[in-house]
Amino acid sequence: MQTLPDYLQSDLDIVFVGINPGAYSAKLGLYFATARNRFWPALNHSGIILSGHDLGPGDEARMNRVGVGFTDVVKRPSSSASSLRAADYRQDAPTLKANLLKYQPLVVCFNGLTAYKNYLRYAEGTKVSPALGAQERRIGTSRIFVVPSSSPANAAYSLEVLADWYVRLGEYRDRTKIQRNG
Repeated sequence: MQTLPDYLQSDLDIVFVGINPGAYSAKLGLYFATARNRFWPALNHSGIILSGHDLGPGDEARMNRVGVGFTDVVKRPSSSASSLRAADYRQDAPTLKANLLKYQPLVVCFNGLTAYKNYLRYAEGTKVSPALGAQERRIGTSRIFVVPSSSPANAAYSLEVLADWYVRLGEYRDRTKIQRNG
């Protein structure tokens, strides 16, 4: 099975966690590669990652070098997250948790409530209905933040609204960094 590599290492400020790789993204080996996915445009519009140019699919390794990582709750690619089965989450969510505990990023950012809810259910064994934004729960020492899904299937959120959520994420990262460094 061809899937997306994890971009995880120690000392990351933010790790973005998608629900699973889209089939097209997995084929190209790039996160959020579908042109209609609004992850990269919203991230660029928000200004939280200063790079000197617009970021896009293929910039994952560059972002990893400046403190941003990528991974997924489920590693099996699909053309739609709705095709994922409970067995996919049972298999992969505990691995995600182990990886996040190993690398301890400052902030874990789930791309969508569905990704976070399924992580909680299958990695933490709890069923809750979280809201968007900062979460009380942690993964080890890592703080958790949830943004609306950037998937084109989530048309309820405009590009501007998504970008605003990334601005909030950046502010949360900055506050958390100050708190952690004392």
